[in-house]
Amino acid sequence: MFNMKQDKAKALSRKQRQAVDFIGRFLAKKGYPPTIRDIVAGCNLSSTSVASYNLNILEKLGYIRRQRDVSRGIELLSRSPAPGRVPLVGLIAAGQPIPVPEAATWETATDAETIEVGADVTRGQTDIYALRVKGTSMIDALINDGDIVLLQPADAVDNGQMAAVWLKDEKEATLKRFYSEPGRVRLQPANSRMKPLYTKPENVAIQGRVVAVIRQLT
Repeated sequence: MFNMKQDKAKALSRKQRQAVDFIGRFLAKKGYPPTIRDIVAGCNLSSTSVASYNLNILEKLGYIRRQRDVSRGIELLSRSPAPGRVPLVGLIAAGQPIPVPEAATWETATDAETIEVGADVTRGQTDIYALRVKGTSMIDALINDGDIVLLQPADAVDNGQMAAVWLKDEKEATLKRFYSEPGRVRLQPANSRMKPLYTKPENVAIQGRVVAVIRQLT
């Protein structure tokens, strides 16, 4: 069961909405949660106490989950009073690449292959799609086997962003942090036990950038 609650959520204040949006953007770009000081700076808040106050409210409303003994212990959950549906189009490997349907098929899905997400997650974008994660290579970025990642179609991402990458020669896809290096591309796992994957730039096609993660609850 996934953490997508159906009950109507209390309206957020401007600062709380800013905090939710900032956490989502930070996660998508960096691959790990922000600290409270990051949130203070990113949302132009006056102090860490103001940030903590609003984070406590977001936690009570089910937008985030916090581990207060961890510096970056903020987990963004999916909750919104105005949900929408996005296509769940298959698997993406967070480990060694695995075969997936051809890239063109990712743009289509039947009614049975959709999931409900909050409007605060999609932020008005109509082209968001979802992939279920297979593997644990992104576990240090709080993405585990069985979780769902939401992606926005993109053919390029910044260094360090998490992306769904199509490997043309292998006809396989993988979920990694993308780095363009001289003469090669490095696809970096977020798992200290795993090594990066190196390939030639012409073998890589970016399929989408990660905008949110829906964690499986056990």
